[in-house]
Amino acid sequence: MTDPELPEPDGYEPGTRPRRDPEPDPTRHMPTSTVGGTLFLLVLAVAVAGIVVCNTGHWRIGIYMLGGSLIGAAMIRLSLPDKDAGMLSVRNRPFDTTLLLVVGVLLIFLAATIPDPS
Repeated sequence: MTDPELPEPDGYEPGTRPRRDPEPDPTRHMPTSTVGGTLFLLVLAVAVAGIVVCNTGHWRIGIYMLGGSLIGAAMIRLSLPDKDAGMLSVRNRPFDTTLLLVVGVLLIFLAATIPDPS
């Protein structure tokens, strides 16, 4: 029984299921970019290599590599359009570029200014 005070949804017939919206089209999202993904993997590989170098005992060289990879990521993010930036695009371009550049420069500055323990 239906309640006379409640209106029926549009397109509803008693004894049938309500209509569902069509499934979303996955091709309507931003297209993937091979360039952005490849460059992101390159930045990631240099960063991981820097961490590995840090673990082998050459921490200063590893931090230089890590900072350099972040500066490289900032330059890539600055030069690629938003649709091609891939995983390097988190917020807007100025924010991403500034954050990557500042952290990369700070890492290199700290590695250069910390005195050797010997």
